Amino acid sequence: MATTTTPMKTGNESRGGNFGDKAKDTAATAVDKAKDLAGGVVDKAKDIASGVADRAMDVASTVGKRADDATQSVGSGMKSLAGTMRENLPHEGVLGTASSTVAKGLEAGGRYLEKEGLSGIASDMTNLIRRNPIPALLVGIALGFLISRATHRS
Repeated sequence: MATTTTPMKTGNESRGGNFGDKAKDTAATAVDKAKDLAGGVVDKAKDIASGVADRAMDVASTVGKRADDATQSVGSGMKSLAGTMRENLPHEGVLGTASSTVAKGLEAGGRYLEKEGLSGIASDMTNLIRRNPIPALLVGIALGFLISRATHRS
């Protein structure tokens, strides 16, 4: 008759089982803490990025406003110069005709700058380029050539 014996657990084996369970619990706790820490870092990075983006938009808005104000100021100055020309230059003869034409151009340009600002200029330039793409391309090439020549002469 064969008898089977079951191994008896000693105190060391039962401690080993408890040690493994404790190690698993410690590892799970460490993983949870790492996940929480990583989530906190991600949230902080998102907050910082959002703040930087908001600040950049504020700066861009301020720069745009200042540029529009400067454009309107230039327009006002052009209109003022046109009025000064009309008052001080001759009204008759060839010189009178020329000064009147220049004054009208300055006044019209000044009104345009005051009314439209930089955004209006950009919109008008875009429309002009869309209507005339080949001449716009040729003008761009010519300007690039002239700027290149001017910078490489020194």
